[in-house]
Amino acid sequence: MGSYDEKVENENIPVDELPYEQALMELETIVAALESGEHSLEDAISLFERGQALANHCVDLLDKAELRIQQLSGDELVDFDPQQA
Repeated sequence: MGSYDEKVENENIPVDELPYEQALMELETIVAALESGEHSLEDAISLFERGQALANHCVDLLDKAELRIQQLSGDELVDFDPQQA
């Protein structure tokens, strides 16, 4: 398995500028890197900090998406019916 640095191209991009999909993908890569145990303590702490920021960013984006859906549906969540889509 390659290192975190080899797999992540957006590690220098501020977390709040990442779209949800990229943030989640980077978070998954960080989790795998931390689980591998191949990093020094200092690197692991840095990865953990970035991972926490990514997780918080993903939650914020999901909250905003839910709010937007509520606003579009008149503040009432409705069941999704694929037959109507």
